[in-house]
Amino acid sequence: MNKFKFTTEWAIMLAAILILGGILMLRPIVGLADNGDFARIMWAGGIGYADDESYQETYFGFAHTEYTYKKALWSGYVSTQIIIVMIAGYLGRIINSSYFDIRVLSSMYSLLYAAALVTWMKYNKTRSLFLNAAIVVIMTIIFLDIGYIAYFNSFFGEAVTLIFILLTFGLALAVATSDIPTRKLLLLFFIACFCLICTKLQNAPIGLLLILLAARFWSLRQDKPWRKMIIIGSSVLLIATAVMYIAAPQRLKHINLYQTVFYGILKDSPDPAGTLKELGLPESFKVLAGTNYFQTDTAIKQNDPILTEYFYSKLSHKDVLLYYMKHPDRFLQKLERGAESGMSIRPYYLGSYDKDEGKPYGTIAYTFSLWSEFKHDYVPNKLWFVSLIYLIYYAGIAYEYTRRPTARQRARIDIFACLGLIGLFGMAVPLLGDGEADLGKHLFLFNVCFDMMLAVGVVYLLAILKSRGLPLRTIGGRETP
Repeated sequence: MNKFKFTTEWAIMLAAILILGGILMLRPIVGLADNGDFARIMWAGGIGYADDESYQETYFGFAHTEYTYKKALWSGYVSTQIIIVMIAGYLGRIINSSYFDIRVLSSMYSLLYAAALVTWMKYNKTRSLFLNAAIVVIMTIIFLDIGYIAYFNSFFGEAVTLIFILLTFGLALAVATSDIPTRKLLLLFFIACFCLICTKLQNAPIGLLLILLAARFWSLRQDKPWRKMIIIGSSVLLIATAVMYIAAPQRLKHINLYQTVFYGILKDSPDPAGTLKELGLPESFKVLAGTNYFQTDTAIKQNDPILTEYFYSKLSHKDVLLYYMKHPDRFLQKLERGAESGMSIRPYYLGSYDKDEGKPYGTIAYTFSLWSEFKHDYVPNKLWFVSLIYLIYYAGIAYEYTRRPTARQRARIDIFACLGLIGLFGMAVPLLGDGEADLGKHLFLFNVCFDMMLAVGVVYLLAILKSRGLPLRTIGGRETP
């Protein structure tokens, strides 16, 4: 009988079970209140709110543990998250036909997330016991923080984004570091990529970066089946990226365009009238500068026919991109605003507890929040700091590139390079696609990538210090990390 061996994969799994179970499953259960985004997802699973709930009970202040069952309705919103929610709704009815318990959904998320953490750990571990322990501690503190996992007890798409960004890069490392990578691993990588880019419209552009990353695996094997799978998988990702844009509901496109122009380009503009003229829009629209789509006190209503005729049907995000290309100083200002919100993992305007817990409206949970609070309070939320981290990160990548001559070694480095690029997309795309609206939540993808970069960077620094002769314990009789 084989003796059980406690590995670092088991360590991160145990940490995930204890923290996810304690925060998400045991009372007082922690989640996130609805800001109005839940409906388009939960309706597809036949889940809804009780008919007698007031607006205040439903939105912003209280998370929900229990929901009622409704007739399943699809709003036209395309997302891979809907598949998970539909399965959860079906399982919920089997477990309890009286009401839907959000913990059914968060249990599914937790299982996927534990698999993502184990995959990341397995293919990032070294021969150094010290470094492996450091990775477990860092991953636990950062990625099991309540700021991240509270999304699991909600219908926000950020939960799926978090799971599949970690799973995508964990599987990418699995492909790149295997002596003979299998087509099964490559298929799992493409599935994770697909789930990630199809979670929400904001994630769709990163499909192009993931296609480039997949192309990097071309040289890892020479056989035709391997390369055929790369071609097919990349084609699917390209189609999925296009479909996400084409299939987006018209109302969502209008919301995003309104936010991008009036709560983005025109917000704090020194010359709103001149900007409107450059965009080919009537100068009379300057009364909307600085307003968002959901305001009820705008001088021109968001669904006014005049906006339909002279704004929604005339302008596109291509025009927005061209404007910022002509005015990089204005986009730099928007990036600075993004950086100001880019160090907040969680939306502090949303309550964490169910109303039945008896806590005041909008109460925030701080259990296991060391990283999210440290990042929010002490990490500089300035563009210069983000730029500095990126400069150091890519300097390290460039240095390693000169030291690693083989295609397999460089493929691993390219994975980390792609991670940083996706982080940049995670900051730029919300600003281009939704203006400054709800930046704290819209920069979630940037936050995840930035934290992954920091985690990789800290471990890399520890490895360098170790290689300089620090007396750190190793396993396998080798000193090289």
